Amino acid sequence: MNWANESSPREFILLGFSDRPWLQMPLFVLLLISYTFTIFGNVSTMTVCILDPKLHTPMYFFLTNLSILDLCYTTSTVPHMLTNICRNKKTISYGGCVAQLIIFLALGATECLLLAVMSFDRYVAVCKPLHYVVIMNHWFCLRVVAFSWFTGFGNSVLQSSLTLNMPRCGRQEVDHFFCEVPALLKLSCADTKPIEAELFFFSVLILLIPVTLILISYGFIAQAVLRIRSAEGRQKAFGTCGSHMVVVSLFFGTGIYMYLQPPSSTSKDWGKMVSLFYGIIIPMLNPLIYSLRNKDMKEAFKRV
Repeated sequence: MNWANESSPREFILLGFSDRPWLQMPLFVLLLISYTFTIFGNVSTMTVCILDPKLHTPMYFFLTNLSILDLCYTTSTVPHMLTNICRNKKTISYGGCVAQLIIFLALGATECLLLAVMSFDRYVAVCKPLHYVVIMNHWFCLRVVAFSWFTGFGNSVLQSSLTLNMPRCGRQEVDHFFCEVPALLKLSCADTKPIEAELFFFSVLILLIPVTLILISYGFIAQAVLRIRSAEGRQKAFGTCGSHMVVVSLFFGTGIYMYLQPPSSTSKDWGKMVSLFYGIIIPMLNPLIYSLRNKDMKEAFKRV
């Protein structure tokens, strides 16, 4: 992979909202607050899941991995974004851009797969409770999580190599806050349609297949919940599943918007806002939805 080809600059200029200086301070405050809550929420979730023996179950094992993903996901971009907002020259080194692209893609793809695994875990718990311990055994959980991480990083290396090998003819102004595939493709001085077709194929595998499995799992869960005689039980189950589906819809919806359409058709400013949403806001919401609204987690927080 000849990433450092002769048309590659030593650094990239990240434009962000440079043409709107009045947005710099509100954006800095938003990023700082969101990142602080993301760190606090995800570190708290990981700590409680690890320290409380009652939470040593498949569900909370997956939740711990999700928290690690979200923490690393935001850390790969937000600190550098905060630094750049405070500087007149908003740059990132070529090596830093490559690392940011690979990590961001890898963790995003891994989260897509992990959310599908978590929905399957809930399906087994609700629809096949007597077989739960047998199906969701220790080795199965380790294997599916390892598969998610391995596939996420494999997808990232493939997409990154395709994107970074495109000739840029010395262009170095990235119209974004961080190095992301659609923004980097716009720098190319060659026809990007063949590369876009290949990237589209990988994005379908990573985005559409997991979201389809999630919808199927929650469809079976909804059928099982409707058979519950207790109105209170149905309301509690739908409340939990509904919260999860909101997060899944937001994450996959914004990801599909960015990666399953040609970069040329994406609105410049809208694309930036969508990226900020799924790269920063959703990792902040995940601990609230999956952890802090959970009765077992609340009791575990008190015990720890």
